Parts: sequence; structure tokens; C-alpha cells
Amino acid sequence: MYSDILDGGSGRLRCQLVVVDGPDRGRACRLGDAEIEVGTAAGCGLVLSDDRVSARHVAVRSAGARFAVRDLGSTNGTWYEGSQVTEVTVPAGTTLLAGRTALRIEPEAQPLELPPSQARRFGELVGESLAIREVFAVLERIAASDATVLVEGETGTGKELVARALHDASRRRRAPFVAVDCGALPEGLLESELFGHVRGAFTGAAQPRQGMIVRADGGTLFLDELGRISPTVQARLLRVLEERVVRPLGGDGERAVDVRVIAASRDDIDAEVAAGRFRPDLLYRLAVVRVALPPLRTRREDLAILVRELLRRRGLADEAPAGANLDRLTAHAWPGNVRELRNVIDRAIALAPGARRFAELAIRIDPAQHDHAPGDGLAVRSELPYAEAKALVLHELERRYLADVLARTDGNLSAASRASGIDRKHLRSLARKHGLIADAAGDDDA
Repeated sequence: MYSDILDGGSGRLRCQLVVVDGPDRGRACRLGDAEIEVGTAAGCGLVLSDDRVSARHVAVRSAGARFAVRDLGSTNGTWYEGSQVTEVTVPAGTTLLAGRTALRIEPEAQPLELPPSQARRFGELVGESLAIREVFAVLERIAASDATVLVEGETGTGKELVARALHDASRRRRAPFVAVDCGALPEGLLESELFGHVRGAFTGAAQPRQGMIVRADGGTLFLDELGRISPTVQARLLRVLEERVVRPLGGDGERAVDVRVIAASRDDIDAEVAAGRFRPDLLYRLAVVRVALPPLRTRREDLAILVRELLRRRGLADEAPAGANLDRLTAHAWPGNVRELRNVIDRAIALAPGARRFAELAIRIDPAQHDHAPGDGLAVRSELPYAEAKALVLHELERRYLADVLARTDGNLSAASRASGIDRKHLRSLARKHGLIADAAGDDDA
């Protein structure tokens, strides 16, 4: 979770160098103690295509709370506040000019340190893991405000649930909540949906229409798949956020709006900015608070409470899930996250119409989906010493292997011991270490 322009406690802001004008607008790189060279040469930290920029034009590095700028003998010079400079120390927020390119030193968003919430629920979101309770802590703090929020996370992690929960917990709860899937609409239709249009604005516009922003007036506008919107729509949306007025397509008049915007994306928006596909100024406007939702595979301890909640909503017995069915769920990688879990539970209920308890369901997961999610390989932490990095990889390998073999043997320790070739007592000890069985597990049931 992030709040914009917070000092990380080190006494200085972490900043990035952003191209705010010129042929490469939107590209960016992080600034640190090491010099970052800017130029057209392939080896530069920030590579530009501006033909008025030298191969190695200017270098920038962090210097305490300020930034040291050094021209590298460029042909057209480096300019600061209307003057050509050779070496200068500048504060955050400074804009430099190199050729036709304007470079601004912008503060990065910093982690917002809050103690985890003691609640196990926020709106329809439930969980007891540390990761999700840290999310709850941020949501509880910002719900009553009108702060714009950017929710990030993989597909199926519950980004729209976050938006709805924030709306329901705010003073806007009695006003409309309007959701727009920006990735599902072509550019022209998305513009009309968001901003509305007047009669005759385009072919087929026989009647005027209010856009979603106007419909959300007084309430909350949820923009899903933010990273998929075109540059044209980005520019119009930025104006709405800055001036709080909307002009419909083809219209001359403007209408003031009072709307809280919550955006969501499964894309890496920072990477989109660096590639020049997303406006950095729009990102700064949207990401007043950034909330990152953890994928389900990183918080498997939430499976039991999630399953219990899903079963309760569907009228089954309100009891803590356990046994082989839960082991099968724990062994899965959940590439579709909570949405996939909901589908698995719904399918199990449909295939067992007389079941009233979790243990009576026939939990089956499509074998084609049982592989770990893309990008969910065993991560190698190269920033750690070799011995520590190796220990972490082995720990995760051990947990995954045991969870899978227990799921395939329906939690039977004897069968799992035979299948794995691991001594039964040692297998039980390992499974307990990874939280795959309870301490009071019987001889044959994990």
C-alpha cells in the first residue's frame, strides 16, 4: 500500500526522473546514489530518441535531500530555470531541459506503514492473513475520505470488491456507485460511455446521453482495467480529475461533477509509464493512495475463512472447513485467485445437490489448471547471501511438494509416505511444520 510523497523515514524522498514533455514523454527511471546518465546511447540509464539530445547528455544522482545534475559535454546543453548549467544541485520537483525533452525529478510513492487491522472483514472482503489485514488497515483509514485510489492486483483478487467496500464505508454510500470496464470497450465507445455525447456528435448519436461520470455525480466512479485506456481518453480523464468538469463529446458546455474516482489495474502501470504508454501526470492524479492486493497463492491461510464465507452465503453449514477437501484446495496454485475459488465451490455444490456440509462436497480442480500460475516459479532472492537464498527455495519446494502429495492421497499420511518415499513420522513432522496438518491429526488423516 502506498501514499504519494511520503518520506520513507530515511530523511529524504526516493525520486524518479520522468520525461514530462518531448518525443519520449512518459519514460522514467529511478534515481539513487549512483549517477544515471540520460542520452540517446543504448547504455544510458534513461534512453531518449530526441535528435537534439546527445549520446550521453546529462547525469543525475541523489545527493542527500537534493540532486546533483552534471552536463556531460552535450551539444545543445542542459538548461535549468532558463539558464544553461554545467553542474548544479537541485531539489525534488525540478524540471530540466535537454534538447526538446523536459525531465522532471518526481517523488516516488513510498510504503505506508500501518499496523495490521484487527478486523477479519472489510465489506465483502474476508481474510485473516497478515497480508490481507495490512490491506484492511489502509482501507479503514481512507474509506471516509475522498482520496483517489489505485487498486492493483492480479485478475480475480477482488479489486471491484475493494471499490464497493470503500464506497459503502464512505459518506457517499447513498449516492451511485458506477463501474466501467475500460478494457472491454473500444476507444470511441469508451469516450461516449465515460463523458457522454450530444445529439449528432457522431454517426448513430440520435439522442444525447449522459456519461458514466455524470451518472456517478455525488458518488463513486470505479474505472477497471485502467492500463487499457488510450492516450486520448487519458487526456480527457486527466482534465476531469484536475478541474472536476465534464464536457460531452460534440458539446460546447461543461458540467461540474463531484465524484470520487477509484481505479484498478492488473497491469504494471509503472512499466506502462516507463514505456510511454501511460501518462505520468494521470498516474499521479489517480494514485493518491495505492493499494496492492496479494494473490491467493501467497495467503493460503485465508482459504478456510474464504471457503466458510462462500458456503455460508450459499446456505450450507457454517462450520470451519477441514480435511481432505481443504488439503486439495491448499495444494492448488489459484492462478484465478478468489474468483477461481468461488467457481470451484459453486461447481462442487452443483455436483452434490444434497450436500449440506463442506466435507460432503466433491472438490475437483481441473488438472489442466493445477500447474502453478505463470510467474509463480520458485523465486530466487539474489539480493540475499547464497545460503539464505537456497534455504528459502528449498523451504518453498518442500511445502509445495508436500501439499500436492497430501492432496493426491486425500490427506492419508500412510499413502503419502508410500507415494513420496518419505518416512511416515518425518512426513508428519514436515507437514506440521508447513501448517498442512493440525498438531492433533490422527494416524491416517492429515
